[in-house]
Amino acid sequence: MSASVIAIDAMGGDHGPHCIVPASLSCLADTPSLHLILVGQPALLNPLVSAFPGVDRARVSVVQAGEFITMDERPAQALRGKPNSSMRLMLELVRDGKADAAVSAGNTGALMALSKYILKTLPGIDRPAMCTLVPTQAGSCLLLDIGANVDCDVEHLRQFAVMGSTVMQALGNERPRVALLNVGAEEVKGNQQVKLAADLLRQARDIHFTGFIEGDGLYRGEADVVVCDGFVGNILLKSSEGLAGLISSRLDAHFRRSPLSRLAGIVARPFLRQLQAELAPSTYNGASFLGLQGIVVKSHGAAGEAGFQAAIRHALAETRRNLPGRLRARLERLC
Repeated sequence: MSASVIAIDAMGGDHGPHCIVPASLSCLADTPSLHLILVGQPALLNPLVSAFPGVDRARVSVVQAGEFITMDERPAQALRGKPNSSMRLMLELVRDGKADAAVSAGNTGALMALSKYILKTLPGIDRPAMCTLVPTQAGSCLLLDIGANVDCDVEHLRQFAVMGSTVMQALGNERPRVALLNVGAEEVKGNQQVKLAADLLRQARDIHFTGFIEGDGLYRGEADVVVCDGFVGNILLKSSEGLAGLISSRLDAHFRRSPLSRLAGIVARPFLRQLQAELAPSTYNGASFLGLQGIVVKSHGAAGEAGFQAAIRHALAETRRNLPGRLRARLERLC
């Protein structure tokens, strides 16, 4: 298998280098074909790399960045005011062909603004979309947009559908079912934007559009790709994460109420651990910025080591599938 080079913004996220460097080096140990470029402050990064047991220094390098972007920084300031930020230099490595993909847990707005400016969008794509896989009763479903574009017009939603369908085809689903998230499944329901987008998708010859889907239908696995604007998608995703946490904490509380419930908890523990592992946000961590001329994966800012490892593995998988190339080829066929 040919080598893949992943550039990492080692200064981003809530936990910074002390989380990102160990997570990155763990992936390096698990994947012999992986090479890493850690972008940040060498005085912080080099000791963390040296402290990691058995690290293959031939497959990891450190690139100096004089600045880093804070989590509350405005995208415009990050774009114009910090030319030597770790996030920007990471993306320039991808642009210059020195890395195959970029991964950051940093400021989402800044990452999107810099990605669009440095990598540019593919021909035929107006705006990149953030997407992620969410667990369903049938396996998983691709949800987009999940926060990059709060306001979308009809054409943006059509482009999201094309990109989402292409991703699922790359994952082995030859004819993915594409649906629009709506307040009801009936054609008469929804706002004007969603209704017009549905009309457009019904006419698309290369998309298997199945109509509208409600939030509960998503988790039942009634579609393979669910399209919405970033405002709705982000609320759905964050609400789902909160609900998963609530259910987990309530189960723990119930199993501690009495000796009998504690005994039941001991019996059920292996099954609950398996379920928690399958549904844990860290398992699905890593949102792709679709529509760019390069691979960029955004890790949740609060992700721990396991979550950041998942984001790196996500970027590695996209590199091996050549997702930007697949998207470009499909968009060219549509022209």
